[in-house]
Amino acid sequence: MAVTKDKLLLFKSHECSKGLGDDAIKEISDAAELVQCEPGEYLHRAGDQITSVYLVVHGRLRQSLIDIHGKEILHRFLTRGTQFGALGAAQAEPMPVNVVAQEPSALLRFDFHRARELTKRHDAFGINLTRLIANMVRQVLMSDRRQKKPALVAVFHESPASRPLTDSLIERLLELGESPSLLSDRLNRNPTTPDVPFRSLIEDGAPLSREDIRRQINLWSDSGRVFMDVDAALDPVSASLLVEFSEQVIWCARPENLESLVYRLKAIESRAPGWRDKINIVWWLEENQSLTPSAPELKDMAKRDFKISFSEHLSGKKCILANGFERLIHQLRGVRVGIALGGGAARGMAHLGVLKALEQNGIVVDMIAGTSAGAMTGTLYAAGLDVDYCIGRFVKDLKPGWPFRMFPSGDYWYLLHKYRWGRFDPMLRKYLSDLKLEQLIVPFHSVTVDLITGSQIVRSRGDAVHCILESINLPVLSTPICRRGQTLVDGGLVNNVPADVLVNLGCNFVIGASVTAKMEHEFAGNRPNTPASKMRLPSTLQTLLRSLLVQNVNMNSIGSQPADIVIEPDVTEFELSEFSRTDEIAAVGEAATELTIPKIRQLLHQLDAKLFPEC
Repeated sequence: MAVTKDKLLLFKSHECSKGLGDDAIKEISDAAELVQCEPGEYLHRAGDQITSVYLVVHGRLRQSLIDIHGKEILHRFLTRGTQFGALGAAQAEPMPVNVVAQEPSALLRFDFHRARELTKRHDAFGINLTRLIANMVRQVLMSDRRQKKPALVAVFHESPASRPLTDSLIERLLELGESPSLLSDRLNRNPTTPDVPFRSLIEDGAPLSREDIRRQINLWSDSGRVFMDVDAALDPVSASLLVEFSEQVIWCARPENLESLVYRLKAIESRAPGWRDKINIVWWLEENQSLTPSAPELKDMAKRDFKISFSEHLSGKKCILANGFERLIHQLRGVRVGIALGGGAARGMAHLGVLKALEQNGIVVDMIAGTSAGAMTGTLYAAGLDVDYCIGRFVKDLKPGWPFRMFPSGDYWYLLHKYRWGRFDPMLRKYLSDLKLEQLIVPFHSVTVDLITGSQIVRSRGDAVHCILESINLPVLSTPICRRGQTLVDGGLVNNVPADVLVNLGCNFVIGASVTAKMEHEFAGNRPNTPASKMRLPSTLQTLLRSLLVQNVNMNSIGSQPADIVIEPDVTEFELSEFSRTDEIAAVGEAATELTIPKIRQLLHQLDAKLFPEC
């Protein structure tokens, strides 16, 4: 393991050393034992008694709560600056917790009774340790979704073209009041940030030693975030060292660098597979590039990816691609904003207006989940299609032909025709072609239902059109889609507004958009006060769509419950089949969203006051 064995240096890099003098730091570090764990090694097994307090000074461990049947019911990660054992040791009884290293890790171990003596002798140490315990309790028991900001960030470049990204990140973080420092294989600092502490990783023609890198990081750790900026062509051993040191990795690549990207990530993964969760791929897109390679193997080597372009010539997709930089800033600030788009047939076209209003007000969305109509609108938006363009195409593509306009309820029959004759697939492929979900500019997750298991299926990869068709596949209007041992129908049967999906994927601020929160008390011309003699008999199609609407209304709170705010456009004046009025429906969604913007800004300000300043 590359970590230094200097306990004093390691303790100084931990949160528990804050506010302590040099004598106290030496006394506390001398009382500690350095414990080093390799990936897969257990620090604690469920059923054993905890007798020590551990401070994590390097790496990452998975802490899992185990039930009486031996199943994991809750987990969290222990990273640099956290603690384990303080509460468990105080209880002096066996604990149902597993703690296993996910990557090479180092901890300072204190005998519990010795740790208590030290907290009494040094108030700051006791306060710091208590604060860490309180943070853990808040996260586990109070469902606190705040994420830790990575203090050590490594940036690898497959191409010199992406080198300016690190400088741009530093400049943006300076604007947000941070004090970043930079270690780089470049010999000279960036002249645009002359006051940023800088040290080259190469001195006198030779690379810095591991010990020197660790000492420099620890010297800077009190002042703020540390970036390590290097060429990705670094040898695998040195590259793995920087990944091991880091809490987050930003790996910059261009589409033409795919082969070398996969090769290098595989070399790193072979040393510690647990590193996947902190690796982020940034696709650097040049002029006239908007697609990234379809590379399923990357999903096993990197947790997330970002698509970024600063080109002025990406028509239509320019705004959403330019927002990729701000999404990366969100990642570094521990912020992930998601939006959950619910089902509701044609009324779901209001989501286009919701997305347009958020974009125009500078609210950058990091992740989208959608059910049924929400899957269709959300996927097209995540692919980078302009909202106004989508509205115009829906109006044209989903306008019933003249034969259907000749019949009563012709738009319902037209919808049945689109389903039964498979017309949605070619319509959507005109805009999405053979795009995979993992190629979309914004991460997207579609929700469908498997009738075999009765459970929801969340798609995050695979053919984008197929994922839409599965999610909008209304029972009776269309036959179930049978694929890979699953029989798939409309996701609204079990989760109409999938905010919970986004929370489970790490979003700590979720906007819900529901078009089924309100339901008109009228059906097929019948109202609650309509006399029995004047009641009209609805058609089978009307009955089916209305039944689904009633179900969605009653299930509305299930998936949307974790949302921080829910936008509820009143689209009850529109029929469920009136896709040809998409422009009017979207306008209602846009107006409803504009009314909620002040509240959204207020809530985001509470999440990160610097990133989301008060207006």
